Amino acid sequence: MVLGCTSSAGKSLLVTALVRWFYRQGVDVAPFKAQNMSNNARVVEGGEIGVAQWLQSLAAGQVPSLNMNPVLVKPEADTRSQVVVNGHVRHYLTEMPWLDRGESLWSAMSTAFDDLHSQHELIVIEGAGSPAEINLPDQVNNRTLLHADGVALLVVDIDRGGAFAHLYGTWSLVPESTRERLAGYVLNKFRGDPSLLEPGSTLLGDMTGLRLGGIVPMLHHGLPDEEGAIIRQPREGAEAVVGIVRYPYASNLDEFHLVPRSAALHWITTPSDVDRCDLVILPGSKHVAADMAWLKGRGLDEVIVRRAASGKTILGICGGAMMLGTHVADVHAVEGATMGLGLLPLHTDFDPTKITEPVTVRFSEMTTPFDALTGIVAEGYEIRNGRVVGDGCALAPLVWGRGPVLATTAHGLLENSGVLQALFGRRADSSLEATFDFLADVVDEHLDTELLRELVGLYQ
Repeated sequence: MVLGCTSSAGKSLLVTALVRWFYRQGVDVAPFKAQNMSNNARVVEGGEIGVAQWLQSLAAGQVPSLNMNPVLVKPEADTRSQVVVNGHVRHYLTEMPWLDRGESLWSAMSTAFDDLHSQHELIVIEGAGSPAEINLPDQVNNRTLLHADGVALLVVDIDRGGAFAHLYGTWSLVPESTRERLAGYVLNKFRGDPSLLEPGSTLLGDMTGLRLGGIVPMLHHGLPDEEGAIIRQPREGAEAVVGIVRYPYASNLDEFHLVPRSAALHWITTPSDVDRCDLVILPGSKHVAADMAWLKGRGLDEVIVRRAASGKTILGICGGAMMLGTHVADVHAVEGATMGLGLLPLHTDFDPTKITEPVTVRFSEMTTPFDALTGIVAEGYEIRNGRVVGDGCALAPLVWGRGPVLATTAHGLLENSGVLQALFGRRADSSLEATFDFLADVVDEHLDTELLRELVGLYQ
């Protein structure tokens, strides 16, 4: 199990690297995370799991499974999150106070782990946050580790500073059942001279018994960020400029990870950010009404409407597509009703049943300025409660448009090289397999692989 001293310490990245490394050793390995919190998800087996476990399953050479992430919590407000169990929304758990959900969630977590464990030789478990949050009951880290009867590595972000304090503090505060299973630690995001770490590593080992499992340098890689909040440098010579509106509950931002290989990409948070864009994207939204209020509060609604009137391109995806319409109705109190931007003759009705399915989009006779998309077939996926109804502006199944404004309820289309070529004049093929192998090479070079083999019994 990979535990973190803090959130964003590098757990997801390290698990991805480890499952790929074990896969290359010929091990039948699969990833697992009991509970994830993210608005980035992928469709699996008719349900949804966090994008991190979806990526990890691909790195492990496995078909993604709902068992790999049995509980997904999707924030809808500062104090409210939608609860997804075994791939599907559980409304009664969403409404239940957080501390009362425990046993209902644990049943799904433990059953999913047991099923997954029975099917694979090795499970690499990703923790969540920190296992030393002593003010809260912890099922995702400590209870899962005990249930699995596993061994654990602690990963810490040394670039933040205070790494040895984080490691010692975590070791000292976790329950004894976890402490006795902690075998070592990994220093992540390291810059500089490793010799300067001594005598810190020796002293920490003397105090805790933890072994240094490796020092991972600050990496530049092509793996989509779990939260989709990183925009990497564009490929040299990219001419098109793309802006993504970064409202608070933007979702599925990981689907744009290939765009910087075709265009210069940046976030839009203020009206002035819009001016330099060749294409403005309204991405998915976990709470359309709240994000529309954010747009209006910042004056972005007026700027986007004026942009459309001047003939400059706008693309709305899922929740962003709903915002481009006239209004969103919500008689079932799923998220909340709101008026849209009125740029397309669409309206949305929220339904309690969420659509989670893979889709194929066949762009038929597209109109200018999106005519280059004509004839392209792209695979995508849908994750939405909103039912979008269009009036005379359908261009293809799941696609609506008029003039410079285009809307689709399908996620993942911008991961298609043909779509990127049509929109930006520059092809960008997926680099995931190369990235997985790069991360496995990092394990070979920077981690104690003898320790890894020892921990999982590869010598037996």
